[in-house]
Amino acid sequence: MGQIVVLGSTNTDMVIKSARIPAPGETILGGRFYMNPGGKGANQAVAAARLGGDVVFIAKVGNDLFGRESEALFKREGIKPALFVDPDAASGTALIMVDDHGENCISVALGANGTLSPDDIAAQREKIEGATALLMQLETPIETVLTAAQWAAAKGVPVILNPAPACSLPDALFPCLSLITPNESEAELLTGIRVTDEDSAKRASAALRAKGCAKVIITLGSRGAFVDDGVTTETVPAIRVDAVDATAAGDVFSGALTVAVTEGKSLREAVDFASQAAAISVTRMGAQPSIPYRKEVTK
Repeated sequence: MGQIVVLGSTNTDMVIKSARIPAPGETILGGRFYMNPGGKGANQAVAAARLGGDVVFIAKVGNDLFGRESEALFKREGIKPALFVDPDAASGTALIMVDDHGENCISVALGANGTLSPDDIAAQREKIEGATALLMQLETPIETVLTAAQWAAAKGVPVILNPAPACSLPDALFPCLSLITPNESEAELLTGIRVTDEDSAKRASAALRAKGCAKVIITLGSRGAFVDDGVTTETVPAIRVDAVDATAAGDVFSGALTVAVTEGKSLREAVDFASQAAAISVTRMGAQPSIPYRKEVTK
């Protein structure tokens, strides 16, 4: 198996777990504080590496302690970091509130993540064009995501996009995508179709394929995932667990899915593998600390 290239964000997550998430203007005492590495791109890169992938991670950090710690962490995880440094911006940070049911709310300061440019990633174009797969999210500028996707697609490299955080996408991006993995709200934003059941998921998926995406997975939370491989569709049930923190579940799913796809698994098999990895992650606190290793996933 060749290298998986992940292009995306890296943050430091500052997490408070309390009985419930405060309402606006409210202060809640008695929470527990954690500080962990995070960022959607970094989470997905770590997930892919722990689950068996040979990973290159392209990102941008500030010239600060958080940025230096991020690089050291990636190396400890066996990831090959390709980090650009913005001397004028801080490294990304996220403030996360988690309640006793594992639900969360997150506020992100993108910092240097928001300045990763097409000119920056030109130095990594050869790695992108030679990858086994390119995995991306949307915490970096959309023009950079589009540029990388176009380079990869032109060389026949599968491009997997987790379209989060939700935003509108340029029409030129969709035909570059081998696989897109929105959740219900992201699918609605991209298609205008509210996803509430299997029928509406099927219509949203068809709309995404009409835009040019080859395959679609719509994640449905506790209801599982709707899978459309371009020929058949089905809903894969979720694995039931007692969740304590869902912060990185989607990222674990994306990283695991990419590893499984590059190993030649069918899309259904890849979803089964990714679902098990994500289910393990929600039983643990934190973003990257919750990510399982390959030996923990049986599928």
